[in-house]
Amino acid sequence: MNKERIILGIDPGTTIMGFGVIKVVGKKMEFIQMNELDLKKYSDPYIKLKLIFERTIELIDTHNPDEIAIEAPFFGKNVQSMLKLGRAQGVAMAAGLSREVAITEYLPKKIKMAITGNGNASKEQVAKMLQSLLGLKTLPKNLDATDGLAAAVCHFYNSNRVSVGKSYSGWGAFVKQNEDRVKK
Repeated sequence: MNKERIILGIDPGTTIMGFGVIKVVGKKMEFIQMNELDLKKYSDPYIKLKLIFERTIELIDTHNPDEIAIEAPFFGKNVQSMLKLGRAQGVAMAAGLSREVAITEYLPKKIKMAITGNGNASKEQVAKMLQSLLGLKTLPKNLDATDGLAAAVCHFYNSNRVSVGKSYSGWGAFVKQNEDRVKK
């Protein structure tokens, strides 16, 4: 009998957080939902982080995912942007860990490679491939939602492999795997 599992994919951001949910039965995936949390109208960075946390908790409580796949921040030249993205990712991860959902991070290039076969693919190419793979009738105006969905699909493709990146089953596992980050 094929076990069903739900994967929540998140593309964290402090302007727009994209997310997508798929259901996996055996070796088949099925589209459930994709959307985005638009944070542009909020100027307070702490309110944005609170909203990211609350929306992630809401998604977890609604869909009961077995796993969360989250896009890791890419290394850019702007340190402030990296810090903001890292905070957004951390808050989304904390929401998942607080509900004891396993989390795996994927670099943007790995997600693009899993979906299109090209680690340098554009957002539009990733979206079009997802549309084809999952039979989506339309694509959203902003492609942050498809980026979140792509993280979930990437995790589906990589979940049968031995090494899928960094995975955490809870706070204890996170701390154990990141002892270098813990203040002593």
